[in-house]
Amino acid sequence: MERAFVLAASAIGAGLAMIAGLGPGIGQGFAAGKACEAVGRQPEASSDVTRTMLLGCAVAESTGIYSLVISIVLIFMNPLVNML
Repeated sequence: MERAFVLAASAIGAGLAMIAGLGPGIGQGFAAGKACEAVGRQPEASSDVTRTMLLGCAVAESTGIYSLVISIVLIFMNPLVNML
């Protein structure tokens, strides 16, 4: 019974961790839209805008990757099951 509860809680936790993947997607879309607006206003600054946007997207993407790693650990290598 306890093992089933831990596995169910881990599955729910993994699902909640994957909700964190929504934030980076929305943030990257917002950043890309603002970068296109900035390039439209000042085409000569397109390299600076692109570089800054890509750096920001890389930082935002790391949040999604961390949530994926946490989900994989909770599902496949659950450390809590061994404590029962």
